[in-house]
Amino acid sequence: MAGSVWAIGDVQGCFGALQRLLEKIRWAPGGDRLWLCGDMVNRGPESLATLEFCRRYSDDVDVVLGNHDLHLLAVAESGRAPKRKDTLNDILNSPDRAALLEWLAAQPLIRYDESRQAVLVHAGILPHWSVSQALALAGEVEACLKGAGRVEFLGAMYGNQPDRWNPALKGMDRLRIIVNVMTRMRFIGAEGELDMQSKGPPQDAPKGFRPWFEFPRGDQTRIFFGHWAALMGRSDHPQRLALDTGCVWGESLTAMNVDTGERISVPARP
Repeated sequence: MAGSVWAIGDVQGCFGALQRLLEKIRWAPGGDRLWLCGDMVNRGPESLATLEFCRRYSDDVDVVLGNHDLHLLAVAESGRAPKRKDTLNDILNSPDRAALLEWLAAQPLIRYDESRQAVLVHAGILPHWSVSQALALAGEVEACLKGAGRVEFLGAMYGNQPDRWNPALKGMDRLRIIVNVMTRMRFIGAEGELDMQSKGPPQDAPKGFRPWFEFPRGDQTRIFFGHWAALMGRSDHPQRLALDTGCVWGESLTAMNVDTGERISVPARP
């Protein structure tokens, strides 16, 4: 009999909370699966332990890259200066640094389970992108991360422009907007333009913008996403399933059973 599949919100180095959550859902590797929606590392106290866990159980744990995971790669490999609140030194100073970073760089931006009609992504996908289009666009970024152009890409991926998708985009402008959509997006305008500054709840949307998940799609795909702690796991949409419940900010870490919809949480601190 197949085991359970649990999707889990942003861990961000809160490995103690992850361990307690796995115990509460009775996760059994070799039967059950985990889907982690990105931002495995940074800001929390145990980024190294979290990354080691994901790599050790990679046969049972599916992850996607979040903005903090990409930031780790950029700091480690492109000379990007760390931010004041970063907690990445345990990884950067680890004897397993090279192997961990190589594994991380090989992870995708998006995963699709066709049998469940379910997408796993860190921030979201644009409403007018089909799943097959989103997978193909993510593949362009993933090819850079796995190839000789990784360092150049990591050094140039930061920035808020262009602020909307155009299929004619080329080079780093094209790659940057793909990354921003899938790892940083929250509010968008009617033409798909991104507001990259606002992080609050939906009621605080800037004028002319709405949460990306409020715009209709042309399919029945369920999208499991994290990134937006201010939602506290609530998108009020049956097919846009928010998972980030602010663990790194002292709130909770949440798992959702992909097949039954059951949600189970543990507090950030025991």
